[in-house]
Amino acid sequence: MAKRRSKSKKKRNNKIPGLSEKILDILRSNANQSINYKQIAAKLDVNDANSRNQIIKELAKLSKGKQIIQAESGKFQINERVNYFTGTLDMTTRKDGYVVVEDQEQDIYVPGNNLNRALDGDEVKVYVYRSRRGRKPEGEVVEILKRKKENFVGVLHLNDNFGFVEIQNPKMYTDIFIPKENLTKDAKNGLVVLVKMEGWPEKKDSPTGKILEVLGEAGEHETEMQSILASNGLPTDFPKEVEEFANKLDTSIQEKEIKKRRDMRDTLTFTIDPKDAKDFDDALSFKILENGNYEIGIHIADVSHYLQPGTILDEEAYERGTSIYLVDRVVPMLPEVLSNNACSLRPHEEKYTFSAVFEINKKAEVVNNWFGRTVTYSDARFAYEEAQHIIETKRGEIPNKISLTGKLYETTPEIVDAVLTLDRLAKKMRTKRMASGAISFDKVEVKFNLDEDNEPIGVYFKTSQDANKLIEEFMLLANKKVSEFIGKQEPPKTFVYRCHDEPNDEKLAALENVVGKFGYKLNLKDRKAVSKSLNGLLKDVQGKKEQNMVDTLTIRTMSKAYYSTQNIGHYGLAFDYYSHFTSPIRRYPDVMAHRLLQRYLDGKNSANEEDYEQRCNHCSDMEMFATNAERDSIKYMQVKFMQDHQNEQFLGVISGVTEWGIYVEIEQNKCEGMVRLRDIKEDHFEFDQENFAIVGRDSKKIYQLGDEVYVTVKNADLVKRHLDFNLIGAREEVEV
Repeated sequence: MAKRRSKSKKKRNNKIPGLSEKILDILRSNANQSINYKQIAAKLDVNDANSRNQIIKELAKLSKGKQIIQAESGKFQINERVNYFTGTLDMTTRKDGYVVVEDQEQDIYVPGNNLNRALDGDEVKVYVYRSRRGRKPEGEVVEILKRKKENFVGVLHLNDNFGFVEIQNPKMYTDIFIPKENLTKDAKNGLVVLVKMEGWPEKKDSPTGKILEVLGEAGEHETEMQSILASNGLPTDFPKEVEEFANKLDTSIQEKEIKKRRDMRDTLTFTIDPKDAKDFDDALSFKILENGNYEIGIHIADVSHYLQPGTILDEEAYERGTSIYLVDRVVPMLPEVLSNNACSLRPHEEKYTFSAVFEINKKAEVVNNWFGRTVTYSDARFAYEEAQHIIETKRGEIPNKISLTGKLYETTPEIVDAVLTLDRLAKKMRTKRMASGAISFDKVEVKFNLDEDNEPIGVYFKTSQDANKLIEEFMLLANKKVSEFIGKQEPPKTFVYRCHDEPNDEKLAALENVVGKFGYKLNLKDRKAVSKSLNGLLKDVQGKKEQNMVDTLTIRTMSKAYYSTQNIGHYGLAFDYYSHFTSPIRRYPDVMAHRLLQRYLDGKNSANEEDYEQRCNHCSDMEMFATNAERDSIKYMQVKFMQDHQNEQFLGVISGVTEWGIYVEIEQNKCEGMVRLRDIKEDHFEFDQENFAIVGRDSKKIYQLGDEVYVTVKNADLVKRHLDFNLIGAREEVEV
């Protein structure tokens, strides 16, 4: 009998291991319903009184700690307000990630085993538990709310009865399994394909997919360009029916339509654009008024005249959202008949335009403004280089080496006077803008000289000069004044604003820490001090070895601009109201701005805010995808260019330091690659996070952010668009 009592006592005292976490897991998995202790006991497969008592006590403890709530008598739910957050998953290349949550100072670290099939960019719900390492918040993805993408690009590997696609993006931690029935006849082993992820069975290591399109041989130029577009979900050719619709549009200038517009064909008008531009969507007109002020018109192609709502052409333009500028091509938002012809303000042609016309005094102050539809005639076209020559020489003689025609010619005195006056006014406008707290980003752009086969044969840098800034200031003026005109109306009216929030304090503090290593200081006391300080920094680094790195880091501290019907102003430009109005050929938000402006000029009521907000969100997304594609194409060309320079030694600057290696940016061409710590043979180097450096374990030698080093190319991977470098040594050592 005693033995039996002992056994019974042992059973009563038997504790359920990890009970708290097991209960939370059950409630998390059944977040939409209330559960009592009996249901929890059944799910844990226990039915004795002792176990049920443990569950009841643990429920009371969790409820007191507010991790769960008692939704009704005896029934409990997870308290989603305490430990649950919604955010976007940002994967690393090490198969773990961080969930970025709006309004949360720290990102939530998610180990690889807690991703639960979430992929880079997905919107997820994450449960946060206390970090075992006591550092950043750590969590587990409990629900995928929205997939960022379903289509991926990768290399197909075939077996006898199935295939799998190895995804090119290093942030994608899994292959996609392709059953035999989802393979296409042209899908051969080793080819690059576009694959759609169709599902991810619970007990499978990889998702299942099907081949949508075969893109070609890995590493071939055209294949890689198509891959860049496809992996970002971007289009290429227009559907046949869209092209046919566009080609049937009446693009002639009609007298009946001219009578509905302000006729400005007799006012001096010209365009200034890049020398290789094909679509000219803006022009400037210039007239001296009797009172000594200037009438300056910013004339924008009237795309909305041709692009009517509800047509297949408008639907296609909206879906695209923007033109895409890859290194070797432009994927336009509109078919060529509009983008390069009817809506392009070509010289010596009459065009329908939508205009912002200003009376401006000699102090560059706007005295009056007028907005509306016009008809204009462009008297001349200039490349930026030609306009710059006029500004610098104050003469109209354009030498053959910069002339668009390749021949020496002389422009009219009226145009010279107009360009010089516009330049003076633009400089005054810019000075005022900077004094108001605008940030001056004149970041160096990397450009490539391509041969007839689109092979990169040289790299050059594009910087903004006075002619570029002249156009920029007047486009900014039009964008600002149009949005002010509508934004200040009562009652309020729905409009499409370009919004830019203030920088995050944590990011500014991190920037201050980094630039401090180079001897620069920031004043973060208030908004105006921050703006002044950032401008001073950007000016001080010009021409220095660390310029590109500091420019890039400063841009990264900025919030991302976006489109919305809810105006918050534009921090970077220091404008209370700002919209995009001046590029409707290549940006759909500008088309929406034109339509809304005309609607309100016609005295109509406010447009549907919810509908336009949804359209703003779509356009912001498409802009992000296009920007990613443009960066990918630049990176591809940089890798391709460096393939032919594998035996050369390059001087670079350390542009990033991580626990797995250092990034080095080559000074003469801005190509960036990685030196992996395991490849540095002179010592075993360890990451010093606090000082943005790596330190040799034995030698104590330091390589720090901003140091100049010599490197050679170890590997140039076109498919992954990645450069690996060998470290030769610090500049002062190599040059001794």
